[in-house]
Amino acid sequence: MNGAFTSWAEFFAMGGYAFYVWLAVAFTVIPLLALVMHTRLQRREILNGVERQQARERRIRAQKQTEAM
Repeated sequence: MNGAFTSWAEFFAMGGYAFYVWLAVAFTVIPLLALVMHTRLQRREILNGVERQQARERRIRAQKQTEAM
């Protein structure tokens, strides 16, 4: 490895501050992953709701057309 660390072990030890560094990384990455998952679930729910609404409107329109005949 080039740069501040001479080995992977030294990199993961983070100069003796590994607990704090990796805890900070975890407290950053975990909420970001949760946000991505929540956004995907919410998007899917919204699209399903739109699809249900459109199907309902089609059924209402079809019913009105059959009643008009």
